[in-house]
Amino acid sequence: MNIKLLCIGKTDDRNLESLILVYTNRLKHYVNFELEIIPDLKKTKNLSEEQQKEKEGELILNKITPQDQLILLDENGKDLSSVKFADYLQKKMNSGIKTLVFVIGGPYGFSEAVYTKAQGKVSLSKMTFSHQMIRLFITEQIYRGFTILRNEPYHHR
Repeated sequence: MNIKLLCIGKTDDRNLESLILVYTNRLKHYVNFELEIIPDLKKTKNLSEEQQKEKEGELILNKITPQDQLILLDENGKDLSSVKFADYLQKKMNSGIKTLVFVIGGPYGFSEAVYTKAQGKVSLSKMTFSHQMIRLFITEQIYRGFTILRNEPYHHR
């Protein structure tokens, strides 16, 4: 299985970028992992929140193939512990899907079209974090999930 993380907008904090790279490199030992950045929309000043979500949604959906399984990182998604998230990853691998795609939306969330296409939603917390920090958190949690599945000492139970 391949895992792709789709994100709207670049990370402008070099510290976060380097930490994300640490976990991205660690994941290479477990799974084909790709982080893909969709550039921020230009000229959003005259767009409503809904229009911005629609335009970002089009960009997200253009990156998805029919074989991909789309999972949204959403505050109203399934709340999982790290161990349950590891089990979630294992079930996805066992199901035979080719590519699992996690998506971090833009500042206003996802369009209805993206919600309709999604096969699931996962929440990392009830708290609100910057989209840049979420990239680090989900990358680390995917790595943690694989170490749990392999009974490696990274995660302490």
